Formats: sequence, structure tokens, C-alpha cells
Amino acid sequence: MMELLVPIIVAAVVVAFAVLSTVRVVPQARRYNIERFGRYRTTLQPGLNFIVPVADRVNNKLDVREQVMSSRPQPVITEDNLVVNIDTVLYFQITDPRAAAYEVANYLQAIDQLTVTTLRNVIGSMDLERTLTSREEINTRLRNVLDDATGKWGIRVNRVEIKAIDPPSTIKEAMEKQMRAERDKRALILHAEGERQAKILTAEGTRQQEILVAQGDRQAAILRADGEATALERVFQAVHRNDADPKVLAYKYLEMLPQLAGGEHSTFWVIPGELTQAVRAVTEAFGGTPHEESAADIPSPPQVNGAAPSGTDPAQAAELAARQAQDAVDDARAEVAAAEGGPAPSGDRGVTS
Repeated sequence: MMELLVPIIVAAVVVAFAVLSTVRVVPQARRYNIERFGRYRTTLQPGLNFIVPVADRVNNKLDVREQVMSSRPQPVITEDNLVVNIDTVLYFQITDPRAAAYEVANYLQAIDQLTVTTLRNVIGSMDLERTLTSREEINTRLRNVLDDATGKWGIRVNRVEIKAIDPPSTIKEAMEKQMRAERDKRALILHAEGERQAKILTAEGTRQQEILVAQGDRQAAILRADGEATALERVFQAVHRNDADPKVLAYKYLEMLPQLAGGEHSTFWVIPGELTQAVRAVTEAFGGTPHEESAADIPSPPQVNGAAPSGTDPAQAAELAARQAQDAVDDARAEVAAAEGGPAPSGDRGVTS
């Protein structure tokens, strides 16, 4: 029995080893390249696969998921002879495991070197300002060139991104000064615009205020004129309605003369030429004749406009005219009182009957 048990155990071990060598389980998103006697035979897909033991072997295990490769900063010379360090990030995916394993020795190193050379060619045709402001254009050109070159390697470049562009320190200082000057310029422009707008608004407000004040003054003047016109119209209608005697008007005229001459700043007063006629009309209204004394005291106007004689002091002429007008008014009042039978009103001088 012992002699038969040993060969059975050996046969079982050999069968188990053969079965394990035949079965291959490939994980998801992985690809295995199989070689038979050193020559590529097939690529195993995810799941359970069987191979020929001893004859077949797995040469490469590749990940077909999208991968990220970040390259170290590379010095690149721009068109205006400035050295900048550019750091890129590359996103790629293996589409053909056979080509990725047999068309290029090391696809990662090949992609990195191709990225550097392509980046230098692209940046070499741009100046620094365009390089800093044209990242999208650089990314597109890099992706197109890399995708065309890596297509035969079974690799598809999905995206290329520039992670950083570092110009020299002197250029950074100059750019900072330029940006600071630009900010100062914008601040001054905004301040000037604010002052301009404030002055415009102030001018418009002042203009509107002056317009409103002028309109108010105009409206007030119109209302005052309308009021005066209404008052004059009513006085005129009252005079005509009551049929006022011209002698009454002459009497009122004489009452107003002392007020005209008695002003605080009256230094010159023009004696109207109709003063004598007014006195005579009032005197005749009450049945008397003008006093010789009063008529003699009132001088005849030497001029057509009733101005005082030349050589006479204006203050004395105004005082004389006021006194004469007051005497005429007192005489008229005395005549009225005598006609009514009452006592004579007191004045500066008596009235003789």
C-alpha cells in the first residue's frame, strides 16, 4: 500500500501544478500580454483565462485606466530670449496593450521626453506675455502633437495642463512694478471719474436750484403784479362807480404831498407844476378863494417839469415845498370845518376866515 500511495501523491501534485499553471485570472481594467515560446500570442481580458503551461507565459501586465503623469519643471526659452520654468501635467490612457508593450521600450519616459521637446517648440514661438496669457492655446497644441505621436504606441493623450509658469525673479519684480503702476493708474482714473461725476451732479443741482428759485421769483412777481392790477382795477371801478369829484381827488393829492417830502432820505424833491392848480381847486371847492398869502408863498414852477430853481439848496427846496403843501392842506381842512360849522383844526398856522 505504501508503494502505491507515493506515486498517487506525486501525480496529484503534478496535476495541481498543471492546473494552476493553466488558469489565469485577470482583474478588471487590467490587460495581460501572453507570449508563447517568446512570441506574442494574445492579450488576456479581465476574468478567467486558460493558457498552455510551460509554453505560454505572461510578459506584461498593463493598466488600461486613465493615468496622470506630472513632469518636473523644465527650463524653456521664449521668443524674447527669457528662460521660464514650466511644469506640466499629462493625462493619458492605454488603448492598445500590445503596441504599448512592443512598439516602445518605456512609454512613460517616451511621453515625458516628447512633452518636453514639444513644449520647447511651442513656447519658443511665443514671447513671455503671450506665454503667460495663452495657456489654453499651449495646452491644445501640446495635446494635438502628443496625441499624434503616441497613437502608434497604443496610447491616447486625453488632456495636457500647464501647472505652473515661473519666470525669472527680475522679470517677476518688473511685472509686480507694472501691475502696481496699473493699479495706481486705475485708482487715479476712478478717483478722477468720481470727482468729475460729483462736480457734474453738483452743477446740475445748482442749476436746478437756480431754475426753481427763478421760477418761484417769477411766479411771485406774477402774483404780486396780478394783486396790484386787481387792486388798481378795484380802486378805478370804485372811483368811477361813486363818480368822484375832481376836487376830492385834488384834496387827496394835497394830503399825499407832505408824505412824499417827509422821507428820511429825501434830499431832493421835484415840485410838480400842477401844485398851484390843486390848491386852487380845493379852495374853490369849499366856496372860497385862495389866500393871497398862500398863493404868494407857492412859487410858480420855473421849468416845465416843476424842478426847483437853479442855485437853491435841494434840502431847502424840499422843505419849502413840504411846508407849502402842509399849509394848503391845513387851509383846506379849515375851510371844510368852517363849512360844517365846527371848530377850526389846529395846525402850524391859523386860517383866517
